[in-house]
Amino acid sequence: MRIALNDQLLSFAETYRSGGISRVIYHLLAELGRDPRGHIFDVFVPTAPATDGWGGLTFHPSGGHTVRPAIRIVWEQTILPRKLARLGPDLLHGTAYALPVGWPGPGVVTMYDLSFLRFPNAFKPATRATARRARRIVTISEHARRDIVRFLSVPEQRVDVAYPAAEVRYHRLPAEQVRAFRVAHDLPEVFVFAVGTLEPRKNLVGLLHAYARLRAKRPPLYVAGGVGWRFSPIFDTVRQLHLTDDVHFLGFVPEDELPLWYNAARLFAFPSLYEGFGLPVLEAMACGTPVVTSTAASLPEVAGKAAVLVPPQDTDRLAHEMERVLGDPQLQTEMRAAGRIQASRFSWRAMTDQTVTTYSRAVGG
Repeated sequence: MRIALNDQLLSFAETYRSGGISRVIYHLLAELGRDPRGHIFDVFVPTAPATDGWGGLTFHPSGGHTVRPAIRIVWEQTILPRKLARLGPDLLHGTAYALPVGWPGPGVVTMYDLSFLRFPNAFKPATRATARRARRIVTISEHARRDIVRFLSVPEQRVDVAYPAAEVRYHRLPAEQVRAFRVAHDLPEVFVFAVGTLEPRKNLVGLLHAYARLRAKRPPLYVAGGVGWRFSPIFDTVRQLHLTDDVHFLGFVPEDELPLWYNAARLFAFPSLYEGFGLPVLEAMACGTPVVTSTAASLPEVAGKAAVLVPPQDTDRLAHEMERVLGDPQLQTEMRAAGRIQASRFSWRAMTDQTVTTYSRAVGG
């Protein structure tokens, strides 16, 4: 089967905007490049990767201009259909919410979550039409699958789940390396770590209120993440709660440094209000860091029984559970072991196998 993939959100530049969707696309392509599973792949990307490891794929660069959303939409709806008509693929996979109206053949679309419906600042009216037009939909958790069925009125049998995974760089690091990192960054032995774009759905304001309630000697809190939308209440809360000396905003942290932050932290806190999947939880567990996260959306699927789950709006409970984990070395040891086991249950190969199965279902039905 000849399969075309529209991967315009694939980015090789390391910024906080290159995470999430781009990472899933990258690993799908890497797996297909190593093992095309008997298929031929034409991959439409902004710029071709500088790697020899994806010999099973043929890349068609758009020249990089599609990184701008308005241009990307026009390109996907006008130029891409003409390119596809010349290639004649059996199937088109839109790996980020979109399929061109002018594509007459079977299509698969990946929808990572519906946060733009629950948080309408990012609402895209074309999403419902794309969901109806797609032969099948791939998503990244059972919770996201239920949202797609509910909000987009899609029959549940048309939606398949292909779980992402933590990258191999996320694992337990040697104690000497972690100690050297602490010294280099002047970090204490005990601190709380959080990751997330500074925006409302990450619930950082709730985390700050819970953090302020810690009764024992309060370890510092370090937050990694770029500035998103409506971020000012986060900094306002820090000032109102007199936490300026305790809370440290790191901004964007490069991928190769994140495993060191996870390893050095005594606790990872992630009380998000909504996640399609929640990769940071998996990354922290893969590094052996105890995790306190939320009961919202897909996070219980990702965390399993290896993390402490708290209703995200219950700041008193969040404070209590953070304090309980921080004060119990035996519990920390148990959570480290359980977290690594839970993280190992997810793999990029399994995600790719499921996606290829979806291709066969789409063409067959």
